[in-house]
Amino acid sequence: MKLICSKSNLLQGVNIVSKAVPSKTTMSILECILIDATTGEIKLTANDMELGIETKIQGDIINRGIVAIDAKIFSEIIRKLPDNDVYIETDENFVTTITCEKAIFKIAGKSGEDFSYLPVVEKNKYIYMSQFTLKETIRQTIFSIADNNVSNSVIMTGELFNISQNQLEVVSSDMHRISIRRVELKDSFDDIKVIVPGKTLSEIIKILNGGMDDEVRIFFTKNHIVFEFDDTVVVSRLIEGDFLRVNQIISNDFETKIGINKKEFLSCIERATLLVKENDRKPIIINITDGELELKISSILGSMNENIDISKDGKDIIIGMDPKFLIDALKVIDDEEINLYFVNQKAPCYIKDKDNKYIYLILPVNI
Repeated sequence: MKLICSKSNLLQGVNIVSKAVPSKTTMSILECILIDATTGEIKLTANDMELGIETKIQGDIINRGIVAIDAKIFSEIIRKLPDNDVYIETDENFVTTITCEKAIFKIAGKSGEDFSYLPVVEKNKYIYMSQFTLKETIRQTIFSIADNNVSNSVIMTGELFNISQNQLEVVSSDMHRISIRRVELKDSFDDIKVIVPGKTLSEIIKILNGGMDDEVRIFFTKNHIVFEFDDTVVVSRLIEGDFLRVNQIISNDFETKIGINKKEFLSCIERATLLVKENDRKPIIINITDGELELKISSILGSMNENIDISKDGKDIIIGMDPKFLIDALKVIDDEEINLYFVNQKAPCYIKDKDNKYIYLILPVNI
C-alpha cells in the first residue's frame, strides 16, 4: 500500500476514529487504527467492539492496500509531523514507513485482515435531523446520566431515545434527577424506543460539527444504533432493558410556581458554592416568599445569603437543593426567564417551559 494525504486531513481522521480505540484491552488488534485503501477510498477505522467509528479522508492512492497500525504511536507521530503532505507506505510484512519532508518513521504494522470491522447493520428504521439539533439535545441532557463507577444499573448510564411520529424525546437520569428534551422532527417516523450508551453520545458530540444545515441520519436496529454524517459512520451497541417510565413520574401538580431570571439565579448559586469544598454535597436553602427568593448556604468555610426578585403563584416554601444539580440544568437552558415548580419540601422541583420542550426534575435535599 502507498498513499499520500495532507497532514491536516490525516490528523482530522485520526482524531475522529481514535475515540473508539479502547484504553484497555486484551486484544492488541483493537489498539490499532485500520487504514483501508483497497476500494479507491482512504478509510480509517477504530473499533472497541462496543463503539466503532469509520471516516473517509481525502488523499491519493498510489498502490491499494490495507494495514492496522498502533493507534497511540500513529496519532502521536502524525501530530508531530510538519504541516505538509504525508506519505504512508507498507511492505509485504506490514512494516509501515511514514514520511513527511525530512522526517521518516518506520513502525511495525499488522494485517488488516485480522481487524474487527464495523458490524453490518440493516438500515430500515431511521430518523434524520440537523447536526446542530442533535448536538444540542445531547449536550442538554447527558450530564444527568449515571456514572459507570457509581451506578448499579447499566441502563442509567445511557439515554433513552424515544421517537413517536414527528417527535424525538431524549431522557437521562441518575435517580436523583431527570433531564428531558423534546425535539420536533421534520417528518413523521415509526415509533422507536432505545437506550444509547452515554459514552457513545459523549463521543458523538465531540465529532459533530454542529452545523444547522448539515444533516445526520440515525439508524436503529434491535442491537445497534448508527450515526451517519459528513464522511463518518459511528456504530454503537445499544443497552438492553427497560428505562424509567418517565410519564408516570412527571407530575403537573404544584403548590408553588415562580418565575426568575435564569442568569441571575445561576450566578447566585455559583457564588454560594464558593463556600463548599469540592467533594462536600452541602445543600443550599431556598426560601420563597411573595416577590422574593432568598438563597442561603452555611459551611465550615462560612455562610452566604442573597435575595432575588421573582414572580410567585401559590404558597411560600422553604426547600433544600443540591447546587450542582441546579447549576447543571441552568447552564443548558437558553431561556432568559425560567419557571420553577414546587409541591412541598419532600417532592421534586421542576424546571420546565410552557410547551414542555425541556423538563428538569431535581429531588430535594433534607434540611
